[in-house]
Amino acid sequence: MTAKPHINIITEGHVDHGKSTLIGRLLFDTKSIKESDMRKLEQEAKEKKKETFEFAFVMDTLDEERKRGLTIDICHKKFESKKYFFTIIDCPGHKDFIKNMITGASQADAAILVLSAKDGIQEQTKEHVYLSKVLGIEQLIIIINKMDTVNYDQKVFENVKQALSKLLMGVGYKVDKIPFIPASAWKGDNIVNRSDKLSWYKGPTLLEALDDNIEVKEKPVGKPLRVPIQDVYSITGVGSVSVGEVKSGIMKVGDSVVFMPSNVKGEVKSIEMHHQSMEQAMPGDNIGFNVRGVGKKDIHKGDVLGTVSNPPKPVKEFTAQIIVLQHPTVITKGYSPVFHCHTAQVSCKIEEIIAKLDPKTGGVLEENPDFIKTGDAARVKVIPTKPLVVEKQSDIPELARFAIRDMGMTVAAGMILDVVV
Repeated sequence: MTAKPHINIITEGHVDHGKSTLIGRLLFDTKSIKESDMRKLEQEAKEKKKETFEFAFVMDTLDEERKRGLTIDICHKKFESKKYFFTIIDCPGHKDFIKNMITGASQADAAILVLSAKDGIQEQTKEHVYLSKVLGIEQLIIIINKMDTVNYDQKVFENVKQALSKLLMGVGYKVDKIPFIPASAWKGDNIVNRSDKLSWYKGPTLLEALDDNIEVKEKPVGKPLRVPIQDVYSITGVGSVSVGEVKSGIMKVGDSVVFMPSNVKGEVKSIEMHHQSMEQAMPGDNIGFNVRGVGKKDIHKGDVLGTVSNPPKPVKEFTAQIIVLQHPTVITKGYSPVFHCHTAQVSCKIEEIIAKLDPKTGGVLEENPDFIKTGDAARVKVIPTKPLVVEKQSDIPELARFAIRDMGMTVAAGMILDVVV
């Protein structure tokens, strides 16, 4: 039997719209978690006076998250459909945790956008839609959740669908290709099992939509090996274990590798995914691996691993195309916010605003403008304040996308067109 194709999927949407509950329900109804584990979580939810949160607790493993009923960190869980093997990445909706959502989105092939039927579009809904588009997530499934709170009313569903369609089209999504599913994650309606309470709806359940609407992208196996480091752990008896997603190339046990910009070399001793040993890892695999001769203190989150023969290179400057999502005033030359590229977070200076662009067509509206503001698209020249590994969109797009954060919000997002090393 051949292994099913592997897909990374992210859940996104405004805080409290039911993302974690949705995944808990999906994992439970596909029998990806044991009934006994579910009962423990139910008990814990009662004790913490969060009676409806038992499904969310499947994903929200940090004690702090359970107490507050919020998703703070990114959490990976796996499940299978008829066609695919999924790693599901639960991302925070709360605005303080958007930078974790960016890390999650940069690892995803597709997204499930969760929206409460009762509350409709909220601030983070918009932000997540923009980011998904800019971070290159083309495949979306929309869940209009909490239908039980609006008496399963078709009219409410249609209104929310219409408003969201407008938002999606505004950033360039083709809405006719996107399934909109009315659901109640808590009650289990239309997640895995079809609901008799939503008999007016004739489309797929979430599980069916994952098989019917998601396609596997061709994996960039022929490109140089690139693995951005998300975390480094010290594990007794093993040594230091680095965690990250293979973005391009193939990583094999025995490879001579280098972490850049830390410039530390070693040999890949072991690779594992979901606690299973592997001889090699492919693009899309979220792995933990041990490199002989490399300690926890030698490498850092944001480093990129590559082979010694074709190493990742830190850039001196890069040219990028950005879209300003929200900024209270204007952005001028010399502005130095934090750029979130793959797993790296580095303060970078906008050295030059080369041109203001038409966001829809990419055509030049104005050469060398003095400033850009919310809603503007522009081509800019950027200088990182400390070593940063990125790639051109035309070479390795997975390492060319970024978000710009400042003042606790995502100010802009963009992609790298050219680099100077």
